[in-house]
Amino acid sequence: HLSQPVTSAALLIVIIRLNDYNKIIVRKKVPEMSISKGKLVIVGAGKVGDAVLNSVLQMNLLDDIVVVNRNKDKALGEVLDASHTTAFAYSSNASIRVGDYSDCADAHMIVITAGPSIQPGNHDRNTLLLQNIEVCDSVMASITRYTKEAIIIIISNPLDILTYHFQKKYDYPVNRIFGTGTLLDTARFNKMLGDLCHVDAKNVVGFVLGEHGATSFIPWNTVNIVGVPFNELASKFGLAKPIDKDKLLRDTKIVGPHIVDLKGYTSSGVSLAACRIIGAIVRNEHCIVPVSTVMRGQYGCDDVAMSLPCVLSENGIDRVLELPLDDEGMRDFRISHDHLRELLNQI
Repeated sequence: HLSQPVTSAALLIVIIRLNDYNKIIVRKKVPEMSISKGKLVIVGAGKVGDAVLNSVLQMNLLDDIVVVNRNKDKALGEVLDASHTTAFAYSSNASIRVGDYSDCADAHMIVITAGPSIQPGNHDRNTLLLQNIEVCDSVMASITRYTKEAIIIIISNPLDILTYHFQKKYDYPVNRIFGTGTLLDTARFNKMLGDLCHVDAKNVVGFVLGEHGATSFIPWNTVNIVGVPFNELASKFGLAKPIDKDKLLRDTKIVGPHIVDLKGYTSSGVSLAACRIIGAIVRNEHCIVPVSTVMRGQYGCDDVAMSLPCVLSENGIDRVLELPLDDEGMRDFRISHDHLRELLNQI
């Protein structure tokens, strides 16, 4: 007797003749695991590096994962712990190991999570600038001894500054080095706006752009839900009052530091943001996501890295898109640009 409906697509039913009656044995089909061939090097085995490792495994993105960390014992502990998850059903049998920078020579992608993160009470990622420039400079010097072909994804903060500085210093192909940028900020914004309108966040079309930090901005004239522009959302979705866009932007900016104040760090959201990028590259998706890239003439600028909508493919960044910013959007863009330029002048 089956207490729940059974569909042939989900279950395999085997009927066995046993004595004088039929016994029905229901076995669940185990889907074949689809895992891409490729090598990922994760630099840094802290909370974010560990979260990226486990997210990549759970999403079956790549079959060869190497963790590089100054403290080898810490790296080994994370690798051993993560490797045991591959024994469970629906997990890929990926190779996971501790390595060194020579593993970058044939890596498809490298994720940099090295260096300290903001701590509770400190809401400014830019306070990490000088310390993480030094830490990540050593990382980049080690990587570029072995490759300038791997796609480098920077998570360490302040990532816009690190992305620009290291692309220029090491003359790394501009389409193959970028930061997770405002992809996580965008996810947070989409979730908040979706909740306000009582719809799935995945139906929200809107980007947070600029600095991954205090001067990030939302080009409101491009925000919509299934084609309904932002300034019509309240009436179309039956809200009691208009949406306060200033509060929504402020909440989007402060929620990350608020999470740090509550639990001491963030890891889940940024690891999934990294995996969204990795998956897009592995699957050659040509999807559009906001990532931090060195500007190459967009809006007349080429002297900073900031988040803009980018088309991601197996080559990294295929194209950088210029949204049609209105006067408010251009003002906010300029504020973010000038702030990032001031920070770069401090290096």
